[in-house]
Amino acid sequence: MHMKVVECWNSKCKILPSRKHLCRSFSLWSMKKDPDLELALSRNRRWIVNNQIKNIILRCPNGEASVKYLQKKFKTLDLQGSALNWLKKYPCCFEVYLQHDEYYCRLTKRMMVLVEEEETIKDMQEPVLVQRLAKLLMMSLHQRLNVMKLNELKRNFGFPDDYLIRIVPKYSDLFRVINYSGRRSSMEIELVSWNPDLAISAIEASAHKQGIEPRFSCLLPSTWLKSWERFHEFNSTPYISPYLEPRGLVEGSKEMEKRTVGLVHELLSLTLWKKASIVKLGHFRREFALPEKLNILLLKYPGLFYVSNKYQIYTVLLREGYNASELIDKDPLVVVKEKFGELMQEGLHEYNRRHHLLNLEKKKKNGMLLDKSDKIKDKNTEISDPDDEGDKLGGLFDPEERKRFYKVLFDDGDQNI
Repeated sequence: MHMKVVECWNSKCKILPSRKHLCRSFSLWSMKKDPDLELALSRNRRWIVNNQIKNIILRCPNGEASVKYLQKKFKTLDLQGSALNWLKKYPCCFEVYLQHDEYYCRLTKRMMVLVEEEETIKDMQEPVLVQRLAKLLMMSLHQRLNVMKLNELKRNFGFPDDYLIRIVPKYSDLFRVINYSGRRSSMEIELVSWNPDLAISAIEASAHKQGIEPRFSCLLPSTWLKSWERFHEFNSTPYISPYLEPRGLVEGSKEMEKRTVGLVHELLSLTLWKKASIVKLGHFRREFALPEKLNILLLKYPGLFYVSNKYQIYTVLLREGYNASELIDKDPLVVVKEKFGELMQEGLHEYNRRHHLLNLEKKKKNGMLLDKSDKIKDKNTEISDPDDEGDKLGGLFDPEERKRFYKVLFDDGDQNI
């Protein structure tokens, strides 16, 4: 792997003034893509939309939703095309049926089994989720976090949608909800009592097991000599726990940067998939004393963090959380969600094969000759995986790319985009 360094103007940028806009456009993206971690992002992304559809259906009376209703919801999911076509692509997940000349959808029996398993795991994981929420509050400057901001990352940490009424009130000795202004946007969760047993980071816990001093681990190729030198210099100074009070640290100092790197490392360690949106992390700049240009900081430590722009969403992954494209330690919630992804994939594979055979039969009837491009590729992934269309800069923001993306998702031969 290599680094393509793009320095901004305040960092002695050598780009000509006429190309300053290029520096701004590409300053976030300066890491060569890691195929394994890009694959991990694709795999995680595949079931997100269907998971949201699942939740919409479960909230409907009797767990049944009209396809017309789901079609309206497609806009909120940033989807276009026919909802009916989409649902039919996943026969193992969604059961579509006609009733009174209108199509309805419900979850299949296999999906309901996974839903029940997920709910059971959520109940079993409640103590873990309580500790996770407490640790987040303990890292914040004032031991409180805005609810609306936290909601943006709640699924990253495995919190259920109703955590505010399902978890917080049950643990009044740890949390309380405050709202000094009375506005909904000002609602916050505050830590009531500090638990020193929880003020131990993943770095410190690992070091304690090994009987060594807390240190970061660097995952870089041996050929990255300069990066290794910078990392050794960075790692030679004492580790600063993200649970320590940062007010005594000078902004912009090496100590403050060390503490911030440790904080981001700990935040990612607490997530289910050891990853998070950089933009959403940036929303907590004041709460966690994060730098304004968080992306620049993350790019300085390629041995710790991997920055990707897949799907035009800037995401940071914790390198040590992965072995190639696989998570090393899988939370029980991740395991059940992967089962959902496998079920979705099974249905999509079945749909693709059936759809291909139908098209093949139509072409035979019409006396059309097949060329090599018509032959089906039997792989473990989708024939045309729409989630992999975001690799290029521009991605779905390019009109032609977007048209091709939705054609793959919804085209049944006569679908208008």
